[in-house]
Amino acid sequence: MTRYHMVTGHLLTWLKKTSVKQLLFQFMKIINPATEEIIREVSQDSPESLKKKFLTLKNGQINWKNTPVDDRLEKIAEFGNLVKIDIERLAKILTQETGKPIQQSRNEIKGAHNRIEHLQNEAKKWLLPEMGHVDPMIREAIFYEPLGVIGNISAWNYPYNVGYNVFLYALAAGNSVLYKPSEYATLTGLAIAEHLYQSGIPESVFQVAVGDGEIGRRLLTLDLDGYFFTGSYGTGRKIAVKVAQKLVPVQLELGGKDPLYVMEDVENVRQAAINAAEGSFYNAGQSCCAVERIYVSEKIYDDFVKYFIQEVSDYKVGNPIDENTFIGPLTRSQQIKVLREQIEDAKRKGAEVLTGGHRIEGPGNFFEPTVLTGVNHTMRVMKEETFGPLIGIQKVSSDEEAISLMNDTSFGLTAAVFGSEEKRALSILNQMNTGTVYWNCCDRVSPYVPWSGRKNSGLGSTLSYQGIRAFVQPKAYHLKLK
Repeated sequence: MTRYHMVTGHLLTWLKKTSVKQLLFQFMKIINPATEEIIREVSQDSPESLKKKFLTLKNGQINWKNTPVDDRLEKIAEFGNLVKIDIERLAKILTQETGKPIQQSRNEIKGAHNRIEHLQNEAKKWLLPEMGHVDPMIREAIFYEPLGVIGNISAWNYPYNVGYNVFLYALAAGNSVLYKPSEYATLTGLAIAEHLYQSGIPESVFQVAVGDGEIGRRLLTLDLDGYFFTGSYGTGRKIAVKVAQKLVPVQLELGGKDPLYVMEDVENVRQAAINAAEGSFYNAGQSCCAVERIYVSEKIYDDFVKYFIQEVSDYKVGNPIDENTFIGPLTRSQQIKVLREQIEDAKRKGAEVLTGGHRIEGPGNFFEPTVLTGVNHTMRVMKEETFGPLIGIQKVSSDEEAISLMNDTSFGLTAAVFGSEEKRALSILNQMNTGTVYWNCCDRVSPYVPWSGRKNSGLGSTLSYQGIRAFVQPKAYHLKLK
């Protein structure tokens, strides 16, 4: 038998033993959503490589836990410096694989740095031991220990922002992290890992799980000490159910159907419309805290809609590498179907399309920025998460009607009010069952206050001191004195 026949025979035997699913499992194509061209093919993790990464992290976490907090924070600060230096390359990677306009990619990377600043300013205060009750016979103290090995299943729409919220805070607290970037932001995830390693953070405390949803599901079978997920309500619920029996911390940062109410006493109607439009269409509306439905007082409704349409009509849609582009392609082609279905449902029920409404012909997942009026809560566009460049604007006659409509949702992430009187605005915001409220602003996140959702928008909090403490567990010490 020749060497050729021997090799061919071994190959055929291996193919017979290997399912089609296993063969397809090996590589994943990274596709540019603006051109539909393949950027790269990356090797996915196998069950064996995933388990090996987990064991590496489990062993490495012991030394990382014993590394002084100051040293951990110093390495995180160096990571931030390396990212700043490499921002142009990193922004281009993010734009190519997600379709986010290049200026918005830069904005995200720059903006995410405030998480690092927050950790430098606040982490030691909330991670170091605390003295308990003072007693001459016994000393009490609380120590904060890391959870262990954290599973971070992250999102594609803001991989720096939502990623930093979890893996940097987890590392600062002494955990190791098995980080699974979205399959739509894989190259960004690998670039992040590259800079973490360059900063001095050991590979034994940060590993990237590469792959699609199947890899995410396999993470749920590992003996992790906590699960932190950012994504859709449907997937988040499945994760919570799957890992409930493990009795480990689970945090879910999920979607929203975020309302904005514009009162008749708003100081500048045109400026309110400009701000609301940006809150609706920034990153093509692909944000959990994007404005997804707008309610406007009937007294200023016509003016508001006029200015809103003027602003949206000026948005440049196109190549995300172009510096002047404001709306790029949708990252996921599947979302086009959601937009079409919501628009058709609204039109059947009496809504009017004032601008947009169609996919843009040609390569890429481009969809026109779309504004609907004559909408109501029988329509899917006002009830279901959209996650795209589509907004409905509804006329209201009173604060009471606005409050009722704003609360008519299964989500509870953010709510915003535009108006000139703070007392009146706060009265409305106090009635919102959401984790975050805004007055005269929207679509904003700060590391100094918690980011949390209610109802179908999630469980737990990231950011603020609560986001630091989310990655530790208290241990009580009772030390009897002689």
